[in-house]
Amino acid sequence: MKTWRCSECDIQKTTEGDEPGMFCVKCKNAMERIDYVVDNINPDHYKKHPSGVECVTIIEHFNFNLGNAIKYIWRAGLKEDALEDLKKAQWYINREIGKLNSEE
Repeated sequence: MKTWRCSECDIQKTTEGDEPGMFCVKCKNAMERIDYVVDNINPDHYKKHPSGVECVTIIEHFNFNLGNAIKYIWRAGLKEDALEDLKKAQWYINREIGKLNSEE
């Protein structure tokens, strides 16, 4: 497998082999082959916190809803749209609040 990256918009594409003339589907610029392996299981946006701490080290100590909220806050702006990540975090926080309210 080969991984290609657009230097203009940072989109990546994986192919079976070397395909000459790889172009970005978004901006149509030529893509460059990158030699590192993309870790789809534990991607970089979960490892880029300024503290050097990996997200999973923290969230494994929380329940599902709070762990997911922390995960989305952690990666806000590092993966794609920060606002979308924060809305996802808010959804999990609201779900946890609903759960606690129903237990009262």
